Order: sequence, then structure tokens, then C-alpha cells
Amino acid sequence: MKAQIQEFSDYLQIEKRNSPHTVSAYRRDLNRFSSEITVQKIDSITTSNIRNFLITLKEQGMSPSSVARSLSSIKSFFKYLCQDKQLKSNPAEILETPKRWRKLPDVLSTEDVDNLLKSPDQDSVLGLRDQAMLEILYASGLRVSELVNLKVSQLDIEVGYLRTLGKGSKERIVPIGHMAKKAVENYLLNSRSALLHGRKAEELFVTRRGRGMTRQGFWKLLKIYVVKANIRAGVSPHTLRHAFATHLLERGADLRSVQQMLGHSDISTTQIYTHILGKRMLEIHQQFHPRS
Repeated sequence: MKAQIQEFSDYLQIEKRNSPHTVSAYRRDLNRFSSEITVQKIDSITTSNIRNFLITLKEQGMSPSSVARSLSSIKSFFKYLCQDKQLKSNPAEILETPKRWRKLPDVLSTEDVDNLLKSPDQDSVLGLRDQAMLEILYASGLRVSELVNLKVSQLDIEVGYLRTLGKGSKERIVPIGHMAKKAVENYLLNSRSALLHGRKAEELFVTRRGRGMTRQGFWKLLKIYVVKANIRAGVSPHTLRHAFATHLLERGADLRSVQQMLGHSDISTTQIYTHILGKRMLEIHQQFHPRS
């Protein structure tokens, strides 16, 4: 099965233009499936074999969301093999992804976000960079991979928006707001050149060695600032993306606009935030309905 998994990985990367991170996740799920299933020939794998594998994952303590993700990888893999005429029938086709409650992570309050954004030292070149990164992340709702891959050419600082390539290399335009614009201008004027040491780089955010920031590098920085801001909630780069969406909706933004800014291809993905809309609609009903 290893050869087919490699073919599928190449297909995802070259034809589907999925990110290396996404391809790696698919490959990891499929390699685990390949190593744990007892059937030797891929055309002998049955629906029962796949179902038993999923049950094993659950018994091993894997979370429902991770089991569902593994099933999604397996279904995509077998669909590809059928489309490529390597299999006549799809043993994963009739398996349904288990419905699961989609729980939001800890949502930061606006006060927590303010404290976090004020944490970097604005008297240092690294602090100016870090503040600009945090401001951009909260102002735009970017994924961390989109943040670290952001190019200088994708930023229109005068107008106050950026262009980014999301999942599936889909481009979207997102406004960044006054505070993020000011932080980025400060970084560009007083920090970036000092970090580059005369080098040139396409990436907007660079390390002290003049190279593009990595996902792991930003993770480490964020953890430091979370502690410094005395935030007790669990915080990841994705937490700021959730805060971006939550705070917009709390202030009256419509779900469709938030979907576009987040880069969700399907609005059902954005609907994990509908509890916020429900609360707001209740408040509006109670405020304006004559019988409330």
C-alpha cells in the first residue's frame, strides 16, 4: 500500500495543490492505517476491515475528532484509487463520518487580547516584529501558516489590507484595520531592516537571522507572551483566529462576511460560531419585539 499512498500524496500536492502540512496529515493517517490493517492486498480490503480499524483507534483512546479525520483521509484515498482505475469498488464509500459536537476552544475576552497585544517590548526590534505579528493575526483571522508565509508584496499598507493564499491555494483579501496597520508600519520602519542585516527576503516577518519565521518559531513566541500577559486560558495561534471571528460576530458582523474573511469554502465550517449569533438574536428580540 505504500506505493499507492505515495501516489496519492503526489496527487494531493501537485494536482490538488494542498499545502505540505495537509499532505503530511493525510500521509500520517494512511500510514497508520497501512501498518495496522492485516490485509495484504489493497483490493482485498473490505468495509469491515476499515470499520474495525476505526474501532481500534477509539479503543486506543483517540478522540472522536481524530477518528473522524482518519476516516476522512481513508475515504479520500480510496476515492482517488477508484478514480484512477486502480480499484473497481470503494470499500469506504458507505461509511459515514460520525457526527460530533464541534467545541470551540477557549475564547479570549477583548481584555485578554489587549493584554496579549501589549506584551511585546516595543523598545526592541524583536518586540516590534512580534507585536506586528500578533496584531495582524488578530486583525485578519489568518491561519498561522498564512501568517508566516505572508510576503511583503501581499501587503497593501496604504489601503490597509492583505492578500493571502489559504487552503487549496485560494486567494482572499482581508482588511487589517488601523492598529495592525500602525504596528506593521512601525515594524517595517524600525525593525525589519535591522533583522535582515542587509539580506533580502520575500517574507514579511523574519527571524533575527534574517530568515522567514516558522510556525514552530511563532508558537514558541506566543507561549512566552501568553505567560507574560497572565492569560490562564489555553492559547494557540488558532485561538486568535477564533477570537477574531467571535469578536466580529459579537459586534454585529454577518456570518457570510466572516466566512469570506476566514477563507472557509463552506459556510457550515463557519457555523460553529452560530451560538454567538443566537445570543445576539435573542437580545435583539427581547429589546425590540413588542411582546418580549
